[in-house]
Parts: sequence; C-alpha cells; structure tokens
Amino acid sequence: MQSLPKTLAEDVAKNLVMVARLIDEDPEGAYGYSRVALRLASRVAAVREAAGFAAYASQKYSEALAEFRAARRMSGTVDLWPVMADCERGLGRPEKALDMAGAPEVHKLDKAGQVEMRLVAAGARRDMGQLDAAIVTLQSPELASNSVQPWTARLRYAYADALLAAGRESEAREWFAKAVEADRDGSTDASDRLAELDGVEFVDALDETEGVTETDAETDAETDAETDAETETEREESADSTDAPAQEDKD
Repeated sequence: MQSLPKTLAEDVAKNLVMVARLIDEDPEGAYGYSRVALRLASRVAAVREAAGFAAYASQKYSEALAEFRAARRMSGTVDLWPVMADCERGLGRPEKALDMAGAPEVHKLDKAGQVEMRLVAAGARRDMGQLDAAIVTLQSPELASNSVQPWTARLRYAYADALLAAGRESEAREWFAKAVEADRDGSTDASDRLAELDGVEFVDALDETEGVTETDAETDAETDAETDAETETEREESADSTDAPAQEDKD
C-alpha cells in the first residue's frame, strides 16, 4: 500500500485489520470491512486478496475466485492457487479443481502450499464420490512423516475422515488419534471424532446446570405452595378457636 497517500493507506489498513480480526468468528462482518477496503483501494493486491478470503469465508465462492484471480495478476504469486481450486469445488466444479491440482503452478508452491493442494484435490475426489482415489491422493511423504508441521493435523484428519467414509473404521481411529497428537492448537475436532468412535458421550455442562436450575425452581415453587397452604390452614384453625369462646360468653 506504499503507493497510496498516507491518510488513505491508514484507512485501508484499519479495514484490513478488522477483516483479519473478524474473519473466523464473524465472516459476514469481515466481508463488510473488505468491501470498504476494496472501494478505497481496488488496485492494491493485498486488498484484493483480503477481499477474496473474506468472500471465501462467507461462502461467496464466485466473488472470492474473482478477487483471488485479480490479486494473482497484480502480484504474480502462485500462493493462492490452492484456495482458487477450492473455490472451484465450492462452485460445484470438482473436475476443474483436479485440473488445477495437476497444473505446472503446483510445482512452484512451497511445501505448505503443495499439502494444501493435495487436501483440495482429495476433497474434489470425494465430491465426485471417488473415496478410494481420495485416500490415495492423501497418501504422501508428508502424511507418513513423524515430524509435526503446521499442516500435519489437518492432513492426518482429512485422511482419517476419508478412511471413515470408506468404512475403514479401525484405520480411521488410528489416524484420528495421530491427528490429535499433532493438533496442538485445536484447529480440528479430531479429539471429538476419536471419542465418538470410542463410544464416549460428552454432556454439556451448561445443559446440566440449566436442568438443575429448573429442578430447583420447581422444588422451591412446590415448597412455597405447601408452606402457604399450611399457613392458611393454621389461620383458619386459629379463627375457629377464637370464635368458639366468644359465643359461650355471650350465652
């Protein structure tokens, strides 16, 4: 954004910060800020890329693909190739995603990008109902490695999920367990999937608390009603006993 006037660059930067801050928890909010940044600086590659990711997170795949293509033209980088292919999947074109997975651009990606491309290709195979091919696509030196890299948990998780979809439950359990070992920041729900396979059921603590609260409230209400009834009975008995002597004195 060095080509922008200082004040404009600051405004654009503020909007991009909000995109990054909201994109995981509030994709639509992030998308709104990305549109503002886009209106301010549509000729900046970083802005087009941010707009692409915001649209992608909001499942606006056609718009995301257009923004990624624009960013790629401006920057000349191939880093966006995997997410562009995934947009093709989102648009219902898994065959196009597979074509991109076999394109020369893939060889220019770094290791993380190549793993991401492999994940997208496997997803495309699954979209087409080719479970065995998806499993084979994920089998790679990166999957077999004992070294834990930023992509390891997601790669193992995808492999486990594909195995499970193919009915290979025991193997799937093994790989979900391996995904848990690599998932240091909780980026997947591998632990939940593993527990599900082991037949472990989790009870929501909040639901339990609400249940106890409702039960306590009902008990308290019943107790109050019983107390009120007893008090009323005592009052009636007291009134009767007071009236009887008064009638005797009158006679």
